[in-house]
Amino acid sequence: MILARNFRIFTLLVLSLSIFITSCKDSEDPSDPNDNIDDDKVENPIVNINNWIQANMDYWYYWHASMNNPISDESAPEAYFNHLLVNQDRFSVIYPNFQELLSALEGTSKEAGYEFILFRESETTSNVLAVVLYVKKGSPAEAAGIQRDDVIVGINDTQITLNNYQELLGDTEEAHTLNMYRYDDEEETYLPIEDPVEVSTTIFSENPLFMDSVYTIGDKKIGYLVYNFFAPGDNTSFNQELDEVFSDFQTKGINEFVLDLRYNGGGYVNSAINLASLIAPNITETDVFTRTEYNSNVQPDYIEQYGEASLTNHFTSKSQNIGSLIASNTLYVIATGNTASSSELIINGLKPFMNVVIVGETTYGKNVGSIPIEDEEDEDNDYGMLPIVSKSFNSQNQSEYSEGFTPNIPINEFAYRLLPFGDTNEVLLKAVIEQITGVSSGDRLKTFDRKVLANSLERKARFGKMVESPIKLQE
Repeated sequence: MILARNFRIFTLLVLSLSIFITSCKDSEDPSDPNDNIDDDKVENPIVNINNWIQANMDYWYYWHASMNNPISDESAPEAYFNHLLVNQDRFSVIYPNFQELLSALEGTSKEAGYEFILFRESETTSNVLAVVLYVKKGSPAEAAGIQRDDVIVGINDTQITLNNYQELLGDTEEAHTLNMYRYDDEEETYLPIEDPVEVSTTIFSENPLFMDSVYTIGDKKIGYLVYNFFAPGDNTSFNQELDEVFSDFQTKGINEFVLDLRYNGGGYVNSAINLASLIAPNITETDVFTRTEYNSNVQPDYIEQYGEASLTNHFTSKSQNIGSLIASNTLYVIATGNTASSSELIINGLKPFMNVVIVGETTYGKNVGSIPIEDEEDEDNDYGMLPIVSKSFNSQNQSEYSEGFTPNIPINEFAYRLLPFGDTNEVLLKAVIEQITGVSSGDRLKTFDRKVLANSLERKARFGKMVESPIKLQE
């Protein structure tokens, strides 16, 4: 993987420079956290891991100037890393295995292949309901017949409650059974599925392109794309598949476009650039999609070696671009509180080039990015880090969305039944279509009073991540 290979080379350089600088400062700065490191490798592997954490955080961490003082270098690496983080940092993370982290960011993990949201059944009971958000194509969950809007009340024949739901969710990482209800249109209520549904798990690779469609309503031809995460930019198969979808939009002559990012929690910036380049009107490769700001260590190094251009992400030229076809010059984005990071980068980066109308809920609120860091020198250190290293701005130097983007048309989808994706009666798609056509159906939909507890999307390694691809720095 190009990103990983280039970064490994650079990490070696950073660590070598860090050791050299530390040795030069030993007699000058007795308060330096690395002063007690012997010239020879420390025998305690935990100390070595924590020294590696400290060296990289000192150089890369966006808030390095206000980083907390380290705790004992014999502490657990997770505790050592987390103690360094500043109060406003709710995003930096460390993982016990770097390769598993990369796989998870790419959409590959051991799972059954369904995502869900948890609600408390009512204020008078401790029972918890898990409502299925979507089922991944080709997954064991799809083979088991699970559908969006199915309501899970038990796992392995155990009722889900406030007291046990976290433990039971862990059981879904292996083969398990589900006790479920499904909506019956004739009875107009949820009825139990008689037998428990058996679900296996497997190492599964998710396709971020969940679905695409075109709706012809009067003189409107509306392109619709559900895109669930941003896979690595060097995974050309997903980019090529996305290009083909937009080529089909061109062929069918769409004149409006809806981008559904409601469950897209982020991913790689390169992939976001590819998607944005397929949408933005009248752009060239000289137009800036985003600008990146690093800390006072990293930014000067990039500028010195590569100039200011190294801090910008430009659009790419795509023959499949649909920007000139969109009559209203408006991008409609379906979003929720699970729309985060690189998804918000799309919104912010396209705002200078077209109107962006958000339908749904306020987005998550993350305008800072990470890079994956591993230790190439110590074979005993399997840890991987995703520290915050940068802040993102659009071409107009705007970056004020740390509290999320507020929807133009606020709708809580969880107050309604979760109809299948692409169903024109599904509450969020329906609202967008009404906005585009100017015609309201006037339908009154049944509502639910649901209190959200948690969801499975936030448990994903890629959730809330905006992963940069660092340029290789020379010594």
